[in-house]
Amino acid sequence: TSTFFSQKPKSELVRTSLRLLTSSAYRLQSECKKTLPVETCPTTDIQLVTQQVIQCAYDIAKAAKQLVTITTKENNN
Repeated sequence: TSTFFSQKPKSELVRTSLRLLTSSAYRLQSECKKTLPVETCPTTDIQLVTQQVIQCAYDIAKAAKQLVTITTKENNN
């Protein structure tokens, strides 16, 4: 993100979107690890993990869309 954004973006909307993007990416990584044979335990609910992965992917897409919308508006002003 540092390529496109300063270390401390002034816009609260940008900061919020970046936080959502970062936290969702970490959650996605964590959930995906649960599907690996080494990490999977007999009680792992794969359907629940799949739902969590889908939710994380949705949150990442949402944050990315917010950032595109914000930066497009800022660049047009």
